[in-house]
Amino acid sequence: MTLASRGRGPSVLGLILAGGAGVISSTQTWLVVQRADGAAPLAVAGADVLALLAPLSLAVLALGAALSIAGRVLRHVLAALALAAGVLLIVLTAPLAVAPPASAAATAVTDATGLAGDAALDEIVAAVHPTAWPSVALVGWILLVTVSMLALLTARRWKSGGRRYRAGGGSRRHDSGPLDPVDSWDELSHGTDPTDGPR
Repeated sequence: MTLASRGRGPSVLGLILAGGAGVISSTQTWLVVQRADGAAPLAVAGADVLALLAPLSLAVLALGAALSIAGRVLRHVLAALALAAGVLLIVLTAPLAVAPPASAAATAVTDATGLAGDAALDEIVAAVHPTAWPSVALVGWILLVTVSMLALLTARRWKSGGRRYRAGGGSRRHDSGPLDPVDSWDELSHGTDPTDGPR
């Protein structure tokens, strides 16, 4: 069986992994702010650096779940949405993984000190250092873009539920051939044991 016909499993799994990595990373420290006044460094979580991080990551998880059961036309729509989300997240995350600006920590600095504005930020922030988490998230977004493109290129050749089953003997059997994990789950949801071959 070709990669094109089995593309649904890797695509769904990739979206779920990328979305999960984004959700986890949103709660972790992305930036460490060194303060010019000598106070203790300030740790800034991913969700405080990127307001869209957690919502988009949850959306990617939902897209992965929907992609596993979507019809032919909807597959392309969902894959295109996932691709757009991945590109946006790469654009937003890449600068933070390499050379984060002081403005990325502005909200956290204001919450910690009560001071706001560019002038106050310049006085308080001596340096901003990224942790490993922006890079981890960036790898997840690259995976997201890759599997979204895979889905767009192969979705037309994914097996549909109506073609996998045939009536006979009061039960439905899947066509011969290997099944991916999503196919096996579909078999179980229809009351058919995917390990039980045709009689």
